[in-house]
Amino acid sequence: MGVTTTIRVGVGLLLGAAVLAQAHTLEPLPAGVSAGQVLVPQGVYAHIDTRQTQEMLQTLTQGSAEQQQAALERVRAAPERFQPPVLYAMSQVLFKAKLYHEAAFWFYAGQLRARFDVNRSTDPTTRQAVDALNQTYGAPINRYLFQDLDRALDLIANVVAWDRKTPYDYDPHWINLHGMQAVQAARDPQSAGARTAASLSQPPSEWAAIAERTRAKYFKSFQDAITGMQDKLPLSPPAQPSR
Repeated sequence: MGVTTTIRVGVGLLLGAAVLAQAHTLEPLPAGVSAGQVLVPQGVYAHIDTRQTQEMLQTLTQGSAEQQQAALERVRAAPERFQPPVLYAMSQVLFKAKLYHEAAFWFYAGQLRARFDVNRSTDPTTRQAVDALNQTYGAPINRYLFQDLDRALDLIANVVAWDRKTPYDYDPHWINLHGMQAVQAARDPQSAGARTAASLSQPPSEWAAIAERTRAKYFKSFQDAITGMQDKLPLSPPAQPSR
């Protein structure tokens, strides 16, 4: 992808339309790097393919209503082909169209897939991408979903089941562009040359187990959160005797 992909330190990869504009750096910056600085990926990072993601985010955030609808239909038809940021952006378009439940589904589907991509990455600092995406898209969807706790848990169960049966036909290394190792490689060509595509992720033979652990932890975190919320709900008042 060459110079068409950039890393903005303190903001994240510019996947298109300032998707991560509300993000903030969660890890210390390398020496000599300032917040807001734009860097060009080097070495193996320059070959990570996010072109489709950039194009889809541009359409979903800035396209006409007709273009956005066409993009939604593309994702609905083959969601396995799209990197998680597209699912996040899709949720925003759907929410604005008042398709609230579908919006919530794709938001949490994107979140779960992004967490899996973090967990199979060898750079733990990539988790800042998920935090940034959650901050950008999550507030209205979280408020909507947790109005009905039983329905919320059902939706998360459906998301987990969907994730388990839906392939991952996209380049998972998009997440590596959000880590500090990519920033360091952009600043230090020698460091960039020491990394290979294989070094960016855990061995593929471990991905299925990592995915299942990610799903289990994800679902349990929602179960625990919803149980805590239910425990805080006021008890229903006793029925009044009939006269």
